[in-house]
Amino acid sequence: MRDDPGDQRWYRQAVIYCVDVDSYADGNGDGWGDFQGLRLRLPHLARLGITCLWLNPINVTPHRDDGYDVSDYYGLDPRLGTMGDVVEFLHEAADRGIRVVIDLVVNHTSDQHPWFVDATSDPESPYRDFYVWSKDEPADRFQGMVFPGEQRETWSWSEEAGAWYYHRFYKFQPDLNWRNPRVREEILRVMGFWLQLGVSGFRVDAAPFVIELVEPGPQPDVNDFHILDDWRRFLQWRQGDAVLLGEANVTPQDVPQYFGSSPESADRLHMLFDFVLNPRIFLALARKSAEPLAEQLTDAVKVPRGGQWVTFLRNHDELDLSRLTDSQRDEVLAAFAPEENMRLYGRGIRRRLAPMLGGTSAGSSWPTPCSSRCPARRASATARRSGWATTSTCTGATPSGRRCSGTARPAPGSRGPTRRSSSALSSRRVRSRTRR
Repeated sequence: MRDDPGDQRWYRQAVIYCVDVDSYADGNGDGWGDFQGLRLRLPHLARLGITCLWLNPINVTPHRDDGYDVSDYYGLDPRLGTMGDVVEFLHEAADRGIRVVIDLVVNHTSDQHPWFVDATSDPESPYRDFYVWSKDEPADRFQGMVFPGEQRETWSWSEEAGAWYYHRFYKFQPDLNWRNPRVREEILRVMGFWLQLGVSGFRVDAAPFVIELVEPGPQPDVNDFHILDDWRRFLQWRQGDAVLLGEANVTPQDVPQYFGSSPESADRLHMLFDFVLNPRIFLALARKSAEPLAEQLTDAVKVPRGGQWVTFLRNHDELDLSRLTDSQRDEVLAAFAPEENMRLYGRGIRRRLAPMLGGTSAGSSWPTPCSSRCPARRASATARRSGWATTSTCTGATPSGRRCSGTARPAPGSRGPTRRSSSALSSRRVRSRTRR
C-alpha cells in the first residue's frame, strides 16, 4: 500500500530543540552566546538526534521582554553576530539535516520600533495606522490583561501622540493593526526575507491575538483567519516545505480552525503545540498514574490530514495549567509548586523541569514514554538547555554526561546565563501566551 503523502512531510517526524542563542554558546569570547557558537555546537546537536532547531527571538530588541519586543524585523541582535554568521549557520545546519524555525513575533512591536516612533510623532505618518488608536479613553481599558498583577491596562496614553494605543501585553509592546492591508503586506515581506536566508519556517507567537481585529470600545469577538490563510499561501509559493508552528492555547473546540479552513485538511498552520495534553502530563506525574494521559489521548481533537501536534514537557514560558479543572490544578501545584513564589498568575508554575523532578535524570526518565513516543504524536519540542527534553537523548548534556558550559552572561531582562540554580530559574520573569 502506498504511504499517505502527508506522512512524508518532514515535520511529522521532527525532534525540535528550542534554543536561546544569546545564552547557548559563546563563539567569539565576548561573553554572549552567538551564531558562531551555535554553529560550532551543530555536531553535538546532530548526535543528539535533533532534526529541527527552534530559535527564540533573534531580532534587534531593547531586551525588555526577552527579545519579544522587536524593534527591527529585518535586523539581527548585534550581540548574536552578523547576518553573515546567520547564513553560515543556516548553511551548515542544512548540511547536517537540521532545519531551523525562528520566532515570528508580529502581534506587537517594541515601542522603540521606528514604525511606532514615527506613528507617535506625526498624526499624518504613514505608520500611524500600523497601530490601534483611540482618541477617547476606551471603556475596556482595564480588560483583557495577559499578565495580571504585572499589567494595569490594555490601553495606554501616549502624550506625544495625543491618543490611547492598544497593547495586549506590556505597555511597551503596542499591538499592530491587522485591519491595515499595509501591515499584512509588510509582514509577508519579513517572512520572505528570512525564508530567503534559509529558515524552514516560523513559530507563530501569540497566534490567537494576531488574528484578533481590535477596535476601541467593547471588543467584538472577531478573528480573521484569512491572515493565516495568506501566510500559508505565501509560504507554499516561496518555499514549499516551510512550516508554520502555532502557539495557540485555545479551547479544543477552537483548535480545528487554526489547523485549517475545513476538518479534512490542515491548510493553515502545519503544527500546533498541544496545550491540552501538556498539563495532563504533569497531572499524570502528580498522580503517578498514566490515566490522565490515556483519557486525553482518547478524547484528543482529531488532527486533519497534513497537520501535526507538537508535544512538549516545558518551553520558555511558565507551565500553564489553565486547561485543568480547579481540583486537578491544585493537585499539580501541591506536587510541584508547594510554595507561592513557585507559582505565577494563579494558573502556572515558574519552575523548570529539572528541579520539579528532583534535579536528576532518573527523575525525568519515566515521563519520556508518555510524552514523546506515542505514534500519533511524533513531533516533539524540547525544553531549552536549562531544563529537560521530551526525548531521552536531548537532555542538554555533553556526550561525556556533563552539562554544556558556555560563558554567556544575561542581558537586562534576558533569560539569563547558560548555568543557573533552580532558585534563579524560579525567580526570573516569565511570559505567558494563554488566551483568556
